[in-house]
Amino acid sequence: MAKKLPKPVLTWFDKYLRYVNYIGAAQLYLKENCLLTDELKPEHIKERILGHWGTVPGLSFIYAHVNYLISKHKPSMMYIAGPGHGAPAVIANLFAENTLAEYYPQLKRDKKGTAELIRMFSWPGGFPSHTNPGTPGAILEGGELGYSLATSFGAVMDNPELIVTCVVGDGEAETGPLATAWHGNKFLNPKTSGAVLPILHANGYKITGPTIFATMSDEELTHLFKGYGYEPMIVSCEHITSAKAHADMNSALEAAYKRIRAIQKKARSSKKPYLKARWPMIVLRSPKGDTGIEKADGHKVAGLYHSHGIPINDPRTNPGHFQLIKHWLESYRFNELVDAKGQPLPEVLKYVPKGSLRMGKNKHANGGEMLKALKLPPLKNYAVALKKRGPATMGSNTAVSAKMLRDVIKLNPKNFRFMCPDETESNKFMDLFQVTDRAYMWPVHPYDENVGPNGRVMEVLSEHNLQGWLQGYLLTGRHGIFVTYEAFATIVASMVDQYAKFLKQSGKVKWRKPVASLNYLLTSVGWRQEHNGFSHQNPSFVSNVLEKHGNFCSVYFPADANSMLVIMEDCLKRTNGINVIVAGKNPLPQWLTLEEAREELKTGIGVWKWVDPAGTKDPDIVMAATGDALVQESMAAIQLLKEVIPELKTRFVNVSELTALGIGDERHPLGIGNEKFEEIFTTDKPIIYNFHGYTGVIKKLIFGHKHAERFSIHGYNEEGTTTTPFEMMVLNKASRYHLAMEAIEKAAKTNSAIAKKAPALIKHFEKIIADHEIYIHKFGKDNPEVDNWQWK
Repeated sequence: MAKKLPKPVLTWFDKYLRYVNYIGAAQLYLKENCLLTDELKPEHIKERILGHWGTVPGLSFIYAHVNYLISKHKPSMMYIAGPGHGAPAVIANLFAENTLAEYYPQLKRDKKGTAELIRMFSWPGGFPSHTNPGTPGAILEGGELGYSLATSFGAVMDNPELIVTCVVGDGEAETGPLATAWHGNKFLNPKTSGAVLPILHANGYKITGPTIFATMSDEELTHLFKGYGYEPMIVSCEHITSAKAHADMNSALEAAYKRIRAIQKKARSSKKPYLKARWPMIVLRSPKGDTGIEKADGHKVAGLYHSHGIPINDPRTNPGHFQLIKHWLESYRFNELVDAKGQPLPEVLKYVPKGSLRMGKNKHANGGEMLKALKLPPLKNYAVALKKRGPATMGSNTAVSAKMLRDVIKLNPKNFRFMCPDETESNKFMDLFQVTDRAYMWPVHPYDENVGPNGRVMEVLSEHNLQGWLQGYLLTGRHGIFVTYEAFATIVASMVDQYAKFLKQSGKVKWRKPVASLNYLLTSVGWRQEHNGFSHQNPSFVSNVLEKHGNFCSVYFPADANSMLVIMEDCLKRTNGINVIVAGKNPLPQWLTLEEAREELKTGIGVWKWVDPAGTKDPDIVMAATGDALVQESMAAIQLLKEVIPELKTRFVNVSELTALGIGDERHPLGIGNEKFEEIFTTDKPIIYNFHGYTGVIKKLIFGHKHAERFSIHGYNEEGTTTTPFEMMVLNKASRYHLAMEAIEKAAKTNSAIAKKAPALIKHFEKIIADHEIYIHKFGKDNPEVDNWQWK
């Protein structure tokens, strides 16, 4: 049985929770008379009543108890609210601890400030119903459920003194991302990282029905979380206002805190790694919407799903319902808790932390304040020496960048992590294991390779987990990269959208300092997934990113390894952005020196003058490409054209940063603009563009441009199967032969000499394609002449 709390402490809990719960409830309803200094009238109610009540009292109950814990032990703690639409509670507690006033001077803890806070909730220009960048202490865009726990684990990695209290809603706990996030405990090293205290708030109901976790027995929940590797404690409250509820919750938090410190002390005082630490977690059972309206219109409200959102939505026009709201708000006796100036009485604030101990003022929650630039190695150490351009010099984009990232890890052992599903070696990043391991804190076999407690490589077959970890890591001031198969990056597309919204809003919040950019490397690209088949051929992640927040999202397609190096370096230096790099892992021809790649990066687009000096000056055809494999096909097509129609003059344009084409509707700060566009692509010549992804991406980028009709776009057209690499090009009409045939057809329209040759040449290339089809089905591989071509 939990030890009873002293009466003064219980009195504080009562007064503090009445104070914050009143503010939480009043935010939903009131626009005037917000402190109830006058008799409440229907006209004081907002015309648009928005928000959610059900989760508010539970979130405040937890916040109050964590405050009490901090007042005793002085730990550095953050509070992450996972339940949807819980902002009224978080905002009320931030107001009570006086954090809001430091960021919003109009929100002082007095009559005027309290009224303004209550009025501005869900009001144009005010606070939304979920935490966002304008919420001090928040590192989670709370509009979409499931990411709170993974984000919390990311926040405490390499932050040894930080404890994150992560409140997980029982509805949120039903999501896929949250379900796998519990396994974050198996990657957390207590010697070098902080701790996450998950509190599963089982208040019983989603919007209109019971939750899975609330219907499970205590025994079932205990078995479940013990199976996950936690030491669970269950706190059951008939009402969160009772002395027993406070005693039980205080006892559980004290035990959890002591267990966390004991695990850390043991780990940090021993030379041996502390494997399989059983971290604490708490299940809090409390009625949904407790302290609110008990019944309305003959049905139960508090303790049922009717309290989930707005319990009563028509008090302005329904007198009976108005009386229910009036009685509810008056039940908190708010004016007993404040003085004549509307300021909370000292006894309301007795155990509220001050200064940097306030959860809203935790230094880690404004990661830009903690950000330190990465130490980056000189790229000359890894540059590919070009003996000759093209297939004579082969290299793997990812294998070369692996050497660079190996040394980034070596130079930054405490603030850089490499996130990757079970693909680090598959994606050719084996060199990382020369300096680090895969992080893992549970026992493994002696013969398991490259696994250890201090690893900087985070591997788990959950893209959601990796995304959440990286978001938490970045938003608390560190750096990282997420490397994954191109086809499966789309699994986290919605999470990226939410993060992009967080970044966009952060840019409007003056006190939010820039954080390191969120960097993706998509590899094992669809063009080389011929062996895995159609399911692995999906370039749509790029399309999704380009459609969202183009002013701070950049998409790169390095043509070769040296381009990859300079792009990677640039991305690791940048802040407050989302950078997507798309690059193959297989050896491909190398085209540019390191210096040439640096020059091209300045604009993200370049004319390769050495391809055809005459064509560069006055071309008949402009060939353009984006993506290493597609550049190879375009260059091979140009080589074919040189051999069969040497009089055809060709200009080649490499678009390495796709957002450089920020013309038409998709404008980007790095966009080249119309004048530069015409300088690069000419004013009137046909443009044959070979693109890595869906052709619609380029069509959108050039939509509305006066030269859009000159583009003929090749790319991925959703034609795939289990086949050979070159056959993927053929199926999607992106092969060198398709490009060459189109170039001949276009040139024939203005050149009579080429027109005479065109039919025979096109027939010749069509026969090569047909013969190739026969060859691959007979021998199971591409015709050797596909790979044995040379740039001359």
